[in-house]
Amino acid sequence: MLETSARLLRLLSLLQEHREWSGPALAARLDVTTRTVRRDVDRLRSLGYPVDATAQSGYRLGRGAALPPLLLDDDEAVAVAAALSTAPGEEMAAAAARALAKLEPVLPARLRDRLTAVQTASVALPSGDAAVPPDRIAALAAACRDAVRVRMTYTDGGGATGERDVEPYRLVHVGRRWYLLGFDPARADWRTLRVDRIADLHVTTFGFTRHDPPDAAAFVGQAVTSSPYRWQARVRVHAPVADVAARVPATVARLEADGDRCLLTTGAHDLGQLVGHLAALPWDLDVLDPPELRDAVRAAAQRLARAAAG
Repeated sequence: MLETSARLLRLLSLLQEHREWSGPALAARLDVTTRTVRRDVDRLRSLGYPVDATAQSGYRLGRGAALPPLLLDDDEAVAVAAALSTAPGEEMAAAAARALAKLEPVLPARLRDRLTAVQTASVALPSGDAAVPPDRIAALAAACRDAVRVRMTYTDGGGATGERDVEPYRLVHVGRRWYLLGFDPARADWRTLRVDRIADLHVTTFGFTRHDPPDAAAFVGQAVTSSPYRWQARVRVHAPVADVAARVPATVARLEADGDRCLLTTGAHDLGQLVGHLAALPWDLDVLDPPELRDAVRAAAQRLARAAAG
């Protein structure tokens, strides 16, 4: 059981999650009785923390609380350190490094040691992706929240550059890249835009009426894994989705559950590339589409059989 002072800090940390806690739930998290929780809540109130009682006989931290600088448990400290230590791009990495420097002094020595260990032992493998400035992410996020149009210069996958007006809806993070799901009024259609290809971003004051958007993750997943390519493949993999996801990145294919198997959707400009990717998977496969891919798989299998026969 935690000592009183440590328990009060833990209770305060739980209340900082800005949710309503029942007395029994807090008692279970702190390994004490509900009577002890009531006493600890009274102690916090005596110290000036506005802990409100809710209509459901629970507790919630009220507004205006003067909280300690930061309260993190072990797992939270490691998660923050890992996320900040692997921030992609020069500007994002520099901002993350500044945040880590400010974070360390306000942590207890034990957590500071864990955070420093993760930071010094971690290194990000350069991905070759273009960096995205933090202020661009922040500006697009605010535009999504406020439902205002953005104007930009955008370079598409073919290298063509042009001006666009977009109604932004959601930012989607895939691998080490950021994408914007937006509605393009000029094309009257939904678009997926790579944030690192956006330049001269201007957030306007022109609001828009929200449409009913598609599922952002599914739409962007489809756009980045198959839509840009000449050949779009659908393959049933005889393995659970979780197992396939451990080997196939989200930037390569879209995965959906198909009973106890997995439906994999991906694309490529060359059928041979698709055959190679499929051959590397350690499970049985059913090629559903396109027919040309089935022919390419069959031809590759015949070549490999002849090679194995010597």
